[in-house]
Amino acid sequence: MTSRPPLVLTVAGSDSGGGAGIQADLKTMLALGVHGMSVITAVTAQNSLGVQGAWELPEEAVRAQYRAVVDDIGVQAVKTGMLASAVLVETVAGLLAGTEAPVVVDPVGVSKHGDPLLAASALDAVRTKLLPVATVATPNLDEVAQLTGVVVEDEAGMRRAAGAILSYGPRWALIKGGHLPSGEEAVDLLTDGSEELWLRAPRHDNRHTHGTGCTLASAVASGLAKGLTVPESVRQAKEYVTGAIAAGFALGGGIGPVDHAWRLR
Repeated sequence: MTSRPPLVLTVAGSDSGGGAGIQADLKTMLALGVHGMSVITAVTAQNSLGVQGAWELPEEAVRAQYRAVVDDIGVQAVKTGMLASAVLVETVAGLLAGTEAPVVVDPVGVSKHGDPLLAASALDAVRTKLLPVATVATPNLDEVAQLTGVVVEDEAGMRRAAGAILSYGPRWALIKGGHLPSGEEAVDLLTDGSEELWLRAPRHDNRHTHGTGCTLASAVASGLAKGLTVPESVRQAKEYVTGAIAAGFALGGGIGPVDHAWRLR
């Protein structure tokens, strides 16, 4: 009998176009050699042009999916994405608090197209309930502004943003600088308040970047499930997502996805 791969659970929304959300998470996990499992929090009607509709699942459906997986199969890392509402944020935070596994929180606020994926009323629950149970929080600059009010325009601002995110209680903050206006590099900052790791990669001239944030957070969770440290998990995740962005492809009439299988092609 072959040995079982590490187990990773994603708690997120479904993207019918297959580029982000649960679909991106599971593809990333497969590509990185872990067994992905899912708790679906919401269903979106979504394609390369944007989100046409979103329907969140009842709290009991989310709770039942989570318990079914964790109580029978177990997990070695959990990743959260779109949680849609304050009720679901609080439900998931409560479930995570009782689970002995590292947690990567991607505090999804808006889609690549600017469509809201989190109710404004849920922001406080993210700050006070979800971020405190996170091993790593992975906000982009828009999400940093939403959660902390810190507007980042340069690398010094990223350091301020990290401090503001860490004040809510995650052990590490990974501030994603991909939305910085200038520069030939995509710069991210990982810090726990004392150790600092700046990650730089060439910025690829490719507009097909749908699913980048989901993919990065899932890659970090995959590394943690394998027993890697947070800095090493993030370093490997950055390398994987940089390759996936470079290989991103056109799909439909809008923004296509990153290529989760770039290493296999």
